[in-house]
Amino acid sequence: QLQVVESGGDSVQTGGSLRLACSVSGGRTVSGGRKGHLCMSWFRRPPGQGREGIAALFTGGGEPSYAASVKGRFALSFDNAKDTLYLEMNSLTLEDSAMYYCAADPGSAGYCAASEWLFTYWGQGTQVTVSS
Repeated sequence: QLQVVESGGDSVQTGGSLRLACSVSGGRTVSGGRKGHLCMSWFRRPPGQGREGIAALFTGGGEPSYAASVKGRFALSFDNAKDTLYLEMNSLTLEDSAMYYCAADPGSAGYCAASEWLFTYWGQGTQVTVSS
């Protein structure tokens, strides 16, 4: 079974940048070949609201996808050697304040998107607080 751990959350001023990391371990990973590839995604939940899918990447290839709210400001990258997904966040605004969650699914077949129903394994979240 997969373990998903997020890190990198912090407090930052508007216009600043952060890089979040999502490390996956304990199960099938990209090191296992094609069948070990994962659909991985970042979500966020502002206080009192539901989760919003913001970015997704299939580790076996393909283009990452981004929600309109973050496109052009956030970027995904995956380190195969470390089985770690990074989310580079730039030009942060007050609306970016949220608990950020990473999710992974080893069973995705040909479809990978930041849709909550796709994912079985979730991290506990990392807090991002943007202030002026």
